[in-house]
Amino acid sequence: MKHFASFTFLFFILYTVSSCAQNTENSSETRPLNKMEWSNLSNGLDWMEIDAPKRSEINDSKITIVRIQPEHFEPYLLCASEFQNVRRTAKEWADTFDLNLVINAGMYELSNGLINRGYMQNKTHWNNPELREGYNSMLALSPVDTSAGSIAVIDLKCTPWGKIKNKYTAYAQGMRMIDCNRAPLSWNKKNQSCSMLVAAMDASGAVFFIFSRSPYTHNEMISFLLSFPFGLRNAIYLEGGPETSLYLKVGDTVIEKIGSYVSQTYPNDDNVEFWELPNVIGLKLKTNP
Repeated sequence: MKHFASFTFLFFILYTVSSCAQNTENSSETRPLNKMEWSNLSNGLDWMEIDAPKRSEINDSKITIVRIQPEHFEPYLLCASEFQNVRRTAKEWADTFDLNLVINAGMYELSNGLINRGYMQNKTHWNNPELREGYNSMLALSPVDTSAGSIAVIDLKCTPWGKIKNKYTAYAQGMRMIDCNRAPLSWNKKNQSCSMLVAAMDASGAVFFIFSRSPYTHNEMISFLLSFPFGLRNAIYLEGGPETSLYLKVGDTVIEKIGSYVSQTYPNDDNVEFWELPNVIGLKLKTNP
């Protein structure tokens, strides 16, 4: 009888834990996209904030989208390794170099805090001279042919590295989320969720930066991107967690977006400050675009 009572109690505990886990998973409801309206900040620069298609249990479940027309901007790849190894927050990079928009240039090696995990070059400075296998997306800036867009996201499986490596003066390599044909890439970290920053393009060459403070899995974010009515393609993952940064300043308008949560490694929503970053993409509005 004693053994039976113990078994019954254990079954009750296991059932309760299982039920809680199931309820937690099902509490993230899917919802239709709300009305998507752009707010114009300047020629070639628009932004919006919408409810994510799926509610997160953490923070506000909002997604911020910034859209730029590259011909209106001068792009910069800024690396601490080129500036006395001084890391700066997104706002500090913007203030120091008089930039209108600053975002992460990609994930970096935590062991040294300076080197991008993929290839990274700015003119004659190499932050990381090695192409990384499996990183099949490339941010390319400042084309040699000035008639081309000043910034592009390139799918290296559709356009091989050999065809573009001499066409731009700055590069930042990362991982694909959507390919050149708008097909989703399946990420292995299916159970990891985090704050996130992604860049993508549409068919016209406009570039989009998508930020979420609330954590989602990479596969969830990919499904969100494909559900948007912009025809996004060539999406590249830029950063996740508390390092995730988006800083925008145009006139009196200032938009600061700061990440926090990473399941398993930084599972909290407490971060309220920009982290210092070693590598950023900066954009400056042209005076006479």
